[in-house]
Amino acid sequence: MPLLPTVDLAQRDTVRLISTGRLKDPVLSPLAKSFGALEDLAALESVTNGRLQAQESGLPALDPRELVFGRAGYTFINAAFTHTRPGGNRFNDENRGAWYCGFTVETSLGEVSYHLTRELEAIGRFENVTDYAELLADFHGPFHDLRRVDRSSEPALSDDTGVAYPAGQALGKRLRIEAASSGIVYPSARHAGGVCLVAFRPDLVQNLWQGGIWRLEWQGAPTPTMTRLN
Repeated sequence: MPLLPTVDLAQRDTVRLISTGRLKDPVLSPLAKSFGALEDLAALESVTNGRLQAQESGLPALDPRELVFGRAGYTFINAAFTHTRPGGNRFNDENRGAWYCGFTVETSLGEVSYHLTRELEAIGRFENVTDYAELLADFHGPFHDLRRVDRSSEPALSDDTGVAYPAGQALGKRLRIEAASSGIVYPSARHAGGVCLVAFRPDLVQNLWQGGIWRLEWQGAPTPTMTRLN
């Protein structure tokens, strides 16, 4: 298969949604009686913190020297590449994470709500309230572009994750390694007309800042209500 066309991207304020639970103070901080004790607890916490471990030793497909430091929100950037989910995502496997975002918040809400709805369906109970924070970032430079590809002929764009993920992970790995790809711009499978972006390297995430907070609430039905809190 020939390599995909590229687009010279200049996209500001892309939206990644993360649970607001990840914005809170370190989980062990209430246990610390002094700053010194907090340092000791932080060292203990790092033993089970995937991001901190990966910053030291990397992952099977991630050199720790690729991670970023000394910029606003660097822990969130690094976490996207070091905290991988079993089975991976559309364009990355569990050996290396990636930064996923939407061009609009509506697209990101569609993507996030789809995956959490699947988790609720698996346990047979559509009862849940989760708050998400917007992480906004800019991207510049050449990205491979799947927007003009016929979706019926590209399995990586399938709505079925059982089809899309194996194909997309193979495509993402090939582009990242063989073509030194920055990432892929592609049509959202969960928000009609929406556009998503996956960045393959931490240093590509620029000008990160926190936007609004959204509440997604399931009340017995598979379609959640979505409310902007601020």
